[in-house]
Amino acid sequence: MEPIDIFPKLWAISDLHVSHPSNREMLEDIPAHPNDWLILAGDVANGYRRLDWCFEVLCGRFRQVVWTPGNHDLWSRTGVANEPRGMDLYHRLVEIAHQHGVLTPEDPYPVFSRATGDVVIAPLFLHFDYSFRPARVHMDNVVKWALEANVFPADERLLHSDPFPDHQSLCAWRCAVTIRRLAACRTDMPKVLVNHYPLEESLAVLPRVPRFTPWCGTRRSRAWHVRFNACAVIYGHLHIRGTEWLDGVPFQEVSLGYPGQWRPARGIGHYLREVELSVDARPGQESKAVR
Repeated sequence: MEPIDIFPKLWAISDLHVSHPSNREMLEDIPAHPNDWLILAGDVANGYRRLDWCFEVLCGRFRQVVWTPGNHDLWSRTGVANEPRGMDLYHRLVEIAHQHGVLTPEDPYPVFSRATGDVVIAPLFLHFDYSFRPARVHMDNVVKWALEANVFPADERLLHSDPFPDHQSLCAWRCAVTIRRLAACRTDMPKVLVNHYPLEESLAVLPRVPRFTPWCGTRRSRAWHVRFNACAVIYGHLHIRGTEWLDGVPFQEVSLGYPGQWRPARGIGHYLREVELSVDARPGQESKAVR
C-alpha cells in the first residue's frame, strides 16, 4: 500500500478570463483537490460580477484559495452610475473573496505547511507605473510611444486609480505598504511571492507586443525575491506560461489565457501548475514551459 501524503499540495493558475464563455465552461470542469491549496494570481474576470461565482466553484474544489487581483478584475466602465472603481472596487472584490473564505492581499500572510518545512504565502497587489520602458521614452510620452506600434491597452480606458491621481501614485503607495508588511515577516521563513504582474523587468518580454511592457509591472519590486527570502514567485499577465530561474528562485508564469491560448481537449487540469519551490530543488533540476 502506498503511503498517504497528509500534507497538501500547492497549485497555481492565473488569467482564467471567465468573461469568455469557453473559459467559463472550462472552469466548471476543474478537478477537485480537497486537501490542496490554490493560488489564483489575478485576471479572473472583467469586474466583479462573475467573481463571486468563480470563487464559489474554486472554493468547492480546493481546501484554501489565495487570490490577488489582476488588471481585468479591476476594470470598470466610466460614467456608469453607482459602479465602484479604483480602490473602492478593489475593496468590493476583497469583500466578495472574504464571503467565500478566500485569502487576499489584505489578510495576514498564511503559512503553508509541507513535509520539508513551512513557507509563507504572500499575495501582493503592486500595480504598475509605466517604469518598464526604454530609457529614451519619457513618462509623458509612453502612451504615444505605444500607439506608434498600434498598442493601446484597454487599461487606459477601463482601469482607474481612484482616489489616487494616477497609476504611478497608486503603485508607489501599494509598494510602500507591501514592503512594510514583508519586512515584518520572519526573515528565516521562505516566502512564495504572488503578484499578477512579473516582479522583474527582465521577465516582461512580449515578442508580439513589445511596447505593452509599461503596463506589466514596476521597477520598485526589483530583487524583492532576494530581499525577502523568496523560495518561489508566482505571476501571470503575460499569457506566456513557463518558469525562469533568477538567483536560484523559480519565477513561474501560470496563466491560462484567452480562448485560443490553451487547448480545451487537455482540460483545465493540465494548466494547473504545482508550485515549484527552490527549497525543494535538486541539483541539475530543470523546469519546462507548459504548452
